[in-house]
Amino acid sequence: MKKKFVFSVMLVFLVTVILSGCSGDDKNTITFWTPLTGDDGAYMDQLVKDYNETDPEIKVKHVITSDMYTKMSTVLNSGKGIPDLSIIHADRVPSYAKQDVLEPMTTVMESGSELKEENYLPQAWSSGNIDGTQYTIPLDIHSNAMYYNKDLLKKYNVEHFLDDDVVTFEEMLSLQGKLDEGDYVVNDALLSWVIFAQIQNLGGDIQEDGKPAVDTDVMKQSIEAVKEIADLGLMTPYGEDGYLIFQSGNVLFSTDGTWSSTAHAEVEGLNFGVTNIYAFEPEKFTNRASSHLFAMLKSEKRTEEKENGIADFLEFIRENSIEWAEAGQIVASKEVNESLEYEKYMQSFFTSNEKEIESLYIYTYEYYPYVAEALDTYVADMVHGEVDIDEGLKTMQTFVEDKIAEGDKGEAKAE
Repeated sequence: MKKKFVFSVMLVFLVTVILSGCSGDDKNTITFWTPLTGDDGAYMDQLVKDYNETDPEIKVKHVITSDMYTKMSTVLNSGKGIPDLSIIHADRVPSYAKQDVLEPMTTVMESGSELKEENYLPQAWSSGNIDGTQYTIPLDIHSNAMYYNKDLLKKYNVEHFLDDDVVTFEEMLSLQGKLDEGDYVVNDALLSWVIFAQIQNLGGDIQEDGKPAVDTDVMKQSIEAVKEIADLGLMTPYGEDGYLIFQSGNVLFSTDGTWSSTAHAEVEGLNFGVTNIYAFEPEKFTNRASSHLFAMLKSEKRTEEKENGIADFLEFIRENSIEWAEAGQIVASKEVNESLEYEKYMQSFFTSNEKEIESLYIYTYEYYPYVAEALDTYVADMVHGEVDIDEGLKTMQTFVEDKIAEGDKGEAKAE
């Protein structure tokens, strides 16, 4: 027991030292945490490098932090090792604001005069605004997207599906019995995101009066519509990697993410384009989206000089984030996404007109992460017929309610 106790103490000490080493304690460095563990981390590294080469008074240190939200909880509880600046996802803002752990961007916005609403995509900006207080400055919108195989559309004589930039359920179902063996209309990539889009297309929501609304008619209708595609053999088989099947040239439509354009472009012979997620009708279409947002966790050690330095860095990003477009992201800065240079990137399709911009829907419900986790866990089983939809909806509703209860107990305990 004594050995275990000593080991535990050493482990806590080690974690504290590591986090302190990545903290904002250095007055000459802005410590910047991000969860960008994929290729996008390298693009952010380059942006930070480019900024530091402008010789700012306070340079930025980019720290890619796996399991970042857990580590944020650790440093907030200890009060040590809190980063000066972070990137968080839009769905985290409501709960962080409720917990009062975010520093408003007021001083930063005053220092960086162009860090204001009219210079960014509206959804990206508003997702960081809670009850009139702006807690974040946006970097991007990353959205569900539907890629299409140009050669297969031509092969099956359905290029007209794209005439209005919206492929409907009816059009997809019309291909029943017309495909060669081994070819599919659509895969099940990011399936839960597709369901979130259909909920909006049907005029629904995932909450009612602040309470989660998962076991609902609109959720059932959304899942049933997608399930019909699977039931008719038009969707890639359950358990197989539909994303890779699209890259192999056997799927007409792939419902993955805007960031996937870079990976698809590396596949030799894949002749592809991008459009909106399929919908019930052309007049109403939605692309479920989220946003990477710059935020400051509350810290007594963050000086006014550092906040001014953060403003300088964010202003640099606003003007120079064409590098972020290389990562396949929809850049939030209008100065960038309205430029001629940005048009060469495939995701510029989603900012090509007002209707496309409006289609980018970011859920800001406080308990959205729990609803998303429930869908990610159960929706594939329902769509592919492994679980009865009514049973699955009840399970998901209970799942979300239990998560909320656990979270509330955790907050009460912490207080």
